[in-house]
Amino acid sequence: MSEAIRIVVIAPDLDLIDPDDAHAREQAERSRSLRIGLLESGFNLVASLPSDVFLTERLAQLRPDLIIVDAESDARDALEHVVMATRDARRPIVMFTNDHDSGNARAAVAAGVTAYIVAGLQSDRIRPILDVAMARFQHEQALRQELADARSELNELSASVKERKVIDRAKALLMERQKLSEPDAYARLRKAAMDKNLKMVEVAQRMLDVADLLG
Repeated sequence: MSEAIRIVVIAPDLDLIDPDDAHAREQAERSRSLRIGLLESGFNLVASLPSDVFLTERLAQLRPDLIIVDAESDARDALEHVVMATRDARRPIVMFTNDHDSGNARAAVAAGVTAYIVAGLQSDRIRPILDVAMARFQHEQALRQELADARSELNELSASVKERKVIDRAKALLMERQKLSEPDAYARLRKAAMDKNLKMVEVAQRMLDVADLLG
């Protein structure tokens, strides 16, 4: 499964790093190590992109299966760009960083990061980390779909109950004013709906509206 995963890495452009900046050189080395580790592990590294305003369009074109954020000092800015870029097309996001602040880790997970990995660039760790991240993301997506389906069923049930109440009120009105039995009142509503090519609840609601208007 891992070999088929299309990965995009979000990281600073290595060609623009100041060679006199020791911290920038260290981060560049981390980025190179990560990319080498991905290739050595057999993953399909389709692109390395900066976290800029064009990220949404680029991700839409590349359609990666997984996104890796490789950032440190600008981790929050990079993460915000990635989260916004994947808002309408959710994808697993794995963040590699040297930031040991647990508060930042919690904030990243709350923002949508699937896995927050601190100092985890050893080649033999990359494959299991990404495989677990993919599995976790798929599990979470399945749970979200189950929740959405449950909400949809609940909404349908609620709507059905409301419709039944409207029809029952209209039946009671017919039974009272035209001295009909319940089956006859139901049959009268059903025939009116068929004749007018409307739903029974629509006919019932119109009848109630007229009754309210006339008193």
